Amino acid sequence: MTDDLAERLIDAQVAFSKRQLLDPGLFHTFVTEEVDGALRDASGLTLGEVVTPQMIKDTAIKFAVNMPLEGSIPELVGEIAGRLYRHPVNDAVHLTDVLDTRTFDELADAIGDMDVVRRVVREVIDSPVTVDVCVEVVTHAVDSAVLQGRSASEAGVRGLLAGALARLATPVLPAIETGVEKLTRTGAAFVLRSAGEESDNALVGSAHELWRNRSDDSVGRFRELVTADDVEDFVVVIFEFWKSFRETEYFRTLLGEGVDHFFDKYGDTSLVDLISDLGVEREDLVEEGMRFGLPIIAHLDERGLLDGILRRQFVPFYHSPEFRAVIDDL
Repeated sequence: MTDDLAERLIDAQVAFSKRQLLDPGLFHTFVTEEVDGALRDASGLTLGEVVTPQMIKDTAIKFAVNMPLEGSIPELVGEIAGRLYRHPVNDAVHLTDVLDTRTFDELADAIGDMDVVRRVVREVIDSPVTVDVCVEVVTHAVDSAVLQGRSASEAGVRGLLAGALARLATPVLPAIETGVEKLTRTGAAFVLRSAGEESDNALVGSAHELWRNRSDDSVGRFRELVTADDVEDFVVVIFEFWKSFRETEYFRTLLGEGVDHFFDKYGDTSLVDLISDLGVEREDLVEEGMRFGLPIIAHLDERGLLDGILRRQFVPFYHSPEFRAVIDDL
């Protein structure tokens, strides 16, 4: 008697649940009531009451540090990057369709006015390394010019003159390099010091000029500079850096500090106010529940899986001592 009643009740509850989940109107009512109930309960709970900072840190470490990056993840990112690179929309859309000139000008001016940009520019200009780079470029150019002159194959007087000058310069090349280095170092230092006062305006002005010269180009113009192989190499470099960086104590410290700050700010905040501060409202929860819930549940039913899912939820109770105790007391 009890077993037969249990099976009939299970069948009835499965049928009721399927009707509630598959009918759009009933499902909307179900989702709305569940969302409202969850938010009502969450309004009386704070973040600090339901989870601890250490729990969040452990989860963050698990996925940011310990989760393997081998296999399909780098491959998938590389494939997506390559697909975006090749997408024909890049050739159909112009730069001004993405960012109009007025917005670009405002953005460039805002970036140029940032103190950090000015500090970085001055750091570069004042750095001895910058002068060294200028000297290296010029001396390399001198060496290349001499070598090219020595191997010049151009016919006529011009070729003979270039070869003769190069051969004459070869024995005294070290002295020439020393002189060029001194002259370049002095000149570069002077130019950089002189440019220091106007460097910010010059950079912003260059950005404006570059934009005006290129704003009518298609977005796909970047392919002239960046190849598909470059994109693949960039993805590999990023993943290799991330694999190394995430294992450092430095990253773990920053990650932990970020979690601590989040709890300092929101630990005493109700869960409802927290998700609202993060931009998620009641209407969003209902909308997404309807967007994904209905088609997924309908597909599960079409595949004959929904009954089994529901029965797994109900059968344990109807076969439990608690259910038999209630029946025996009737």
